[in-house]
Amino acid sequence: MTILFDKDAEDELSFDYEALLTKVIRNVLEAEHCPYECEVNLTLTDNEGIRALNKEFRELDAPTDVLSFPMIDYDSPGDFSHLDEPLAKTKYFNLESGELLLGDIVISVERAKEQAKEYGHSLEREISFLTAHSMLHLMGYDHMEEDERELMEEKQEKILQDMGITRE
Repeated sequence: MTILFDKDAEDELSFDYEALLTKVIRNVLEAEHCPYECEVNLTLTDNEGIRALNKEFRELDAPTDVLSFPMIDYDSPGDFSHLDEPLAKTKYFNLESGELLLGDIVISVERAKEQAKEYGHSLEREISFLTAHSMLHLMGYDHMEEDERELMEEKQEKILQDMGITRE
């Protein structure tokens, strides 16, 4: 598994975010029974950085907590079966490493700090939650409909609880 970290946020983090988020990503992949080694890009930024991306890609001129940019088109969430097709090998895999290119995650550390305070839990928990949430988006999950939202919430909460990352 390759995780390409980019931290352009000025905020200092008092924990080893690379180790923590690597573990979260690994646990999401295991929970979803992903049969491939994967590559994920994860950027930690500030409200201004994520606002600019939100404006560019979603035409929303406002900061948000997390953005997900999936690389794969899924017939149904978490279904990797179509990736065995020959064309998928050249479209969705890094030809040098052979890893599945899941996509990009961008988290606003500034917003995560605000939300952690608002929800009364740690920054580690908030950033772990945002990473798990975004990873599910990279695997085709969404929350536009109520049943989709419930499924995503159930999955991300179970992953975090299994890791011992609970609401404090």
